[in-house]
Amino acid sequence: MTGPIVQTQAVRKSFGTNEILKGISLSVEPGEVICIIGPSGSGKTTLLRCLNQLEKIDSGRIHVNGELLGYIEQPDGSLMERSYESLRQQRQRIGMVFQRFNLFPHMTALENVVEGPWRIKKQGKAAATAVATELLAKVGLSERENHYPGQLSGGQQQRVAIARALAMEPSLMLFDEPTSALDPELVGEVLTVMKRLAQTGMTMVVVTHEMEFAKTVADRVIFMADGVIVEQGTPQEVLQNPVHQRTRDFLSRVA
Repeated sequence: MTGPIVQTQAVRKSFGTNEILKGISLSVEPGEVICIIGPSGSGKTTLLRCLNQLEKIDSGRIHVNGELLGYIEQPDGSLMERSYESLRQQRQRIGMVFQRFNLFPHMTALENVVEGPWRIKKQGKAAATAVATELLAKVGLSERENHYPGQLSGGQQQRVAIARALAMEPSLMLFDEPTSALDPELVGEVLTVMKRLAQTGMTMVVVTHEMEFAKTVADRVIFMADGVIVEQGTPQEVLQNPVHQRTRDFLSRVA
């Protein structure tokens, strides 16, 4: 497609009286890797959840793959909510990897990866299994495909979760602090898989506290605080030469 994969315009989201997103506008180009950093409570995770309609926005617009997400714009400019089936079709093209792995505990690693293409995309089970086997090999888990989540380390479970998301052939991958629930010695194996994925040209939006990952992999770093984008730019600009004092204060605490 031409144009941005993601385009948000003045997106606002509140929970009760607490406004979490205060007019977020951003675009993500095809193949771009965006890392979003910022303190807890800044709206990073909420933004990601809005990008695949796990949360409905209060106002603004989100376009993904050139389509208005969650709604159909009427000739008079009003919005009509998409049907469940229409929304499901949009979500299929957006992969998401959560902090917690959210694997089905009663299914093996292979079965977890097969489930989406087989049940949702209606692929033949043999074809879905072949793709799942290939993806598990790509994330270094060929020898663990018949293990259940409880038999896998946290890092291995997160790699299964990445393979599961990729099995749906998304055009956009969202990562919500994918290493935050891992023991420190397991973080590297997940980040390595993500680096390889970025090198394939996958469009990625990553909420992370891993500054070295952001520095070496991101095309653009976005710093959020208090529900707004404070500044954005290349990793060198934002991480090494930030313009705003709020960014400098944050980086001094996480360094």
